Amino acid sequence: MDKGDKLKKIRKLFFVFFRIGAFTFGGGLAMIPFIKREIVDSNHWIEEEEIVDIFAMVQSVPGVIAVNSAIFVGYRIAGIWGAVASAVGVVLPSFIVISAIALFFSSFKNIPVVARAFEGINAGVVALIITALFQLIKPSIKDDYGWTIAGIVFAIMCLTNISAIYVLLAPAAAGIIISYMKKRKEA
Repeated sequence: MDKGDKLKKIRKLFFVFFRIGAFTFGGGLAMIPFIKREIVDSNHWIEEEEIVDIFAMVQSVPGVIAVNSAIFVGYRIAGIWGAVASAVGVVLPSFIVISAIALFFSSFKNIPVVARAFEGINAGVVALIITALFQLIKPSIKDDYGWTIAGIVFAIMCLTNISAIYVLLAPAAAGIIISYMKKRKEA
């Protein structure tokens, strides 16, 4: 890729993630369907299975899911400057809005219509997260083993306070062991 093409791609990454950051309420999980649509469906920068792997990875490392996703996708598409452009793009809208809200929050926080608007936004965010869940199930869970692991991890996350890192490391280890056992059995 020549320098001009790379700069265009970096600029496009910035604006794609700026748009995602500006029009998504509810944080990183709510951004997943928008990131997938932009990166996989609209721009064809990454395949669907790879974006699912990226989402799994960014949720298992420390940090904000939206920023981690932007950095990882940006780096994958256009290197370090792609990562920087994507991260700045996804964070800048929130920074601008939060700065404005901080200036005027005490003036409008008790206005009933504003409170109701945020209640509606919260309900919409839940729908976006559920949509992301259904979009991730098909490419992620391919057999009974996958459903079993997903069910166990879901139960552990709902019923305990175990860190998500440990909950994800256990199925990763189980996947390695089962893969090794299958290869030995076939040999």
